[in-house]
Amino acid sequence: METPLGSIPKVATHLNIADHLGAIKARLGIQRMHYAVDPGLYAVGSPTAESPVFVSANYKLSFDHLRRELEGIDGWIMVIDTKGINVWCAAGKGTFGTDEIVRRIEVTQLSKVVNHRSIIVPQLGAPGVSAHQVKQRSSFRVIYGPVRARDIREFLDAGMKTSLAMRRVLFNFGDRAVLIPMELVQWGLLAIIVAAALFFLTGLSRNSYALPGLAGAREACLLLITFVAGGALVPMLLPWLPGRALSWKGATVGLILAILLVVLGFIPSAQLTGQLETGAWVLLMPAIGAFMAMNFTGATTYTSLSGVKKEMRFALPLQIVAAVLGLGLWVTARFV
Repeated sequence: METPLGSIPKVATHLNIADHLGAIKARLGIQRMHYAVDPGLYAVGSPTAESPVFVSANYKLSFDHLRRELEGIDGWIMVIDTKGINVWCAAGKGTFGTDEIVRRIEVTQLSKVVNHRSIIVPQLGAPGVSAHQVKQRSSFRVIYGPVRARDIREFLDAGMKTSLAMRRVLFNFGDRAVLIPMELVQWGLLAIIVAAALFFLTGLSRNSYALPGLAGAREACLLLITFVAGGALVPMLLPWLPGRALSWKGATVGLILAILLVVLGFIPSAQLTGQLETGAWVLLMPAIGAFMAMNFTGATTYTSLSGVKKEMRFALPLQIVAAVLGLGLWVTARFV
């Protein structure tokens, strides 16, 4: 549409097939870091100089969520450059921040497009934004909107006031479950490679090597089950697992899984060979579960940057030690 600054791109509020397919790929982690839109100013509906200005990250999934909820609303979307990262993660990393918002206001010459001096910033971007500095440096007042884009209409109807419900991060079962595919795909190939290695290594013995059959398949399955448990069960059971650290939650899932599989007989425990194998998986499963759970730190609002760094300092060394000891016992069992 035409403005005093010239033509500004106008975006639709309905998502097409390509948008939905792109979202699925992003959820699976396929070209995730390249799923972005160009920073700049966009029009929704038929905005005027009095229409509200919504700030968005340039991660396309965030942008699409916002424009979809603006159906029937005339407004402007100012997309800032967050390097293709979503609002919450970008705010923690500093790319959704004061400097970039001020710079984008200047680059888009927003003051020449709208008569008012206010911008609506998503609430999850607040950790990276200093509202008073934005005001001092650009003359634009920051109004924090709701956590969820679907509350924008109610937010506008209430005179740009957020209720307690609009400010609360729920992170319920559905929010957690939708993130599982990315966690599994991210490490899926490595898990398959390690499972294949265990399959073939199972054929080792002190006498010779024999191509493994069901025994090798069992070892590979144990590895893949642990991988899925750490990447899927931890997010699904997150509020009910003990402890605050994600590594502890993942280790708990791995330990319970190991004990359950020993009791059910899937992990052999008879004689010295079985005892060594049991010890191996009792160490390996918590280590794998903890590692997979820690990958979820980038997706959950349960953690902070300082908390993640602190957890990594003590959790990673413990995981490495447990994995090495477990693998040592597993190899030893092959030669007993």
